Amino acid sequence: MYFDTHAHYEDRRFNEDRGALLSSMKDAGVTLILNAASTVQSARFGLKLADEYPFIYASVGVHPHDAKSMTDDTVTELEKLLSHPKAMAVGEIGLDYYRDFSPRDVQKKRFRQQLELARRVKKPVIIHERDALLDTLDVIGDFRDLTAVLHCFSGSWETAKTILDMGWYLSFAGVITFNNARRALEVLEKMPKDRLLIETDCPYLTPEPNRGRRNSSLNLRYITEKVAQVRGITHEEAAAITMENGKRLFGISSQ
Repeated sequence: MYFDTHAHYEDRRFNEDRGALLSSMKDAGVTLILNAASTVQSARFGLKLADEYPFIYASVGVHPHDAKSMTDDTVTELEKLLSHPKAMAVGEIGLDYYRDFSPRDVQKKRFRQQLELARRVKKPVIIHERDALLDTLDVIGDFRDLTAVLHCFSGSWETAKTILDMGWYLSFAGVITFNNARRALEVLEKMPKDRLLIETDCPYLTPEPNRGRRNSSLNLRYITEKVAQVRGITHEEAAAITMENGKRLFGISSQ
């Protein structure tokens, strides 16, 4: 019923109960999860989970926080990992000027390299952007031939329209349940339904009413309910729409 298109089950906060938690997903209606990588190590872990659980898929990429640790050999290693049959996307990659854990020129260089990698391997892209909108738009303008999603979108309608006009997708997380989510809700209401995804970004961004606790895919129902409310559709319709969109983007035919 639900597709969590962006989760981080490699995170150490799941170490004590990861297996039990993932085994509970089917009973909670969570039938697909994409584990999004942030480092080479997390990409390997995500692919290991994908081998173990039929409903889990993975992405492969290096987050802008870790761009400073990348070398050209890293890109070669990522390309090898992307040959795995359940490696469905390149990501999460992008720019983050809020934390600035990596120099900005290095972030841009590695972002472009990984977009070029996605072009070579013909995979969709998961993009992270935080306080780096203008540079992100400048970079992705050279890669309009790719298919991508801006994950955890909370920007303006003007920004959303630019992304949607490229034929790309927008994904919404628990932020849409927060009281200050006005801009994201405007986008959610206006955007075409065939570009809409949902995610948890767990263990982060836990939605209301569980905000403040560790997040997991079990909380997708609250995000789906908010989507249904804003779009004026049923919960079941919102789940079905976002499931179909996620499967289309990532080329998943099962479930």
